[in-house]
Amino acid sequence: MKVLIADKFEKVGIDGLKELGCSVVAQQDLKAEELPAKIREVDPHILIVRSKKVGADALTAGTALSLVIRAGAGIDTIDVGTASSRGVFVSNCPGKNSIAVAELVLGLLLTCDRRITDQAVDLRQSKWNKGEYSKARGLYGRTLGIVGLGQIGREVASRAQAFGMKVIGWSRNLTHQEADRLGITYAQAPLEVARLSDAVTINVAANADTKHLVGAEFLAAMRPGAYLINTSRGSVVDEAALDRAVREKGLRAGLDVFQNEPTGGSGEFRNSIVQTPGVYGTHHVGASTEQAQVAIAHEVTRIVEAFLETGEVPNVVNRLARSSASHVLTIRHRNRPGVLAHVFGVLAGAEINVEEVENIIYHGAQATLARIHLDGVPTNGALDRIRSGNTDIISVELSEIDGRR
Repeated sequence: MKVLIADKFEKVGIDGLKELGCSVVAQQDLKAEELPAKIREVDPHILIVRSKKVGADALTAGTALSLVIRAGAGIDTIDVGTASSRGVFVSNCPGKNSIAVAELVLGLLLTCDRRITDQAVDLRQSKWNKGEYSKARGLYGRTLGIVGLGQIGREVASRAQAFGMKVIGWSRNLTHQEADRLGITYAQAPLEVARLSDAVTINVAANADTKHLVGAEFLAAMRPGAYLINTSRGSVVDEAALDRAVREKGLRAGLDVFQNEPTGGSGEFRNSIVQTPGVYGTHHVGASTEQAQVAIAHEVTRIVEAFLETGEVPNVVNRLARSSASHVLTIRHRNRPGVLAHVFGVLAGAEINVEEVENIIYHGAQATLARIHLDGVPTNGALDRIRSGNTDIISVELSEIDGRR
C-alpha cells in the first residue's frame, strides 16, 4: 500500500510504515498548494499530514486515496465533509501530545506572570530593569480556570495543582462527580470560569460551537489583570476583542495559535495581536516536543497497521455513529459463492438500501451468518424470493434494529 507523508514526521514512524510493507513517499517540505499535484503524481492509498490543510482539491486529486491521518489531535485542517462524500476515512492521534501542550500552557502562564519574554528582550538590548520586572503576582494560591477538560485540560490541571493553584473547570461532559475526582471546582458555564479565575486556559476543539468562544462577553467577565492562555486553535478567540481587553483592562495573554496562520513552517506573519504589549506568542508549537512527536509517530503506525490487517480505522472521526437502518435481515447460509449476490439483487429490486453488512463464518467454514442492515422493510414477497431463490440459504429472519420482531 502506498503512503504519502506530506508534513514533518519522525523517522521512527517512517521506518515503522516500511516495516509494515508500505511503499512510503515522504515529502515533508511540501507546500499546501502543491499537495493536489503530489497526490495526482503519487496516487497514494494513505495520506499523512500534520498541520497542512487538506482541502477538496487534494482529496479529489487521486484515485486510490482511502485514509487521511492527521498526525496530531485536531482535524480542523481537513475537509472532513468532502472526505466522507468520497469514501475516505479520516483519523487522528488524540491524547498523544497532551503532556507537551500542557507543559507549554504552564510555560505561557509563567511568562504572563513573570514577563519572561520582555525581560529576555531587554537584556539582549543591554537594558537592566529589575525594578520594573520585580512586580509579579505569583501563581501559588491563585485560581486557574480551564475551559475544556479533555486529556490536555486534565494534564494542565494536575500541573497547576502541583504549583499550588486552585483549579475550576468547565467541559461539556464534565460531571460533579468527575470534578470531585480530579480535585477541581465544577463550573456550569465558560462565563463562570471567566468570572472566578485569575487565569484561564482554553483547551477545546475548533468547530462551529467554539468559534469566538472567547469573545467580548467572555473577556468582559474576566478579572482585570487576569491571564488568558490559548493553545487550542486561533478561531476560538476573537483577536480584536482580546486586543481591546489587553489594552483597556490590563489582561495578559499567552497565545500559541492565531487566526490566519502561515501554512508553511516559516514565512512572514503579520498579526497586530502579537504586537500588543502584554501579549506573549509562540509559533503553534504546543505539540512540538520530541516526546510528543515520537508518540504520535507510533500511533500513526498503529492506525495504518490496523487498517491494513482488518480494514478498521482506530480513532476514525467520520464514521457514522448510527446509520438510517431500521431493520436487520439475518441470513444463515452455506458458505458458497453467489448467495449474497442473490440477496442483494432482490433487495435492489425492492429499492431497499443496504446500510451495513456483517458476515460471520462458523468453524469449519461450511456455514455463514450474514447480518444485513436495511433502510426499509422488505415485503413478504421479497423475503420469499430471498428464501426460495438460492438453495444454499438455510434460514431468513427479519427484525427491527431495537430487537423487536
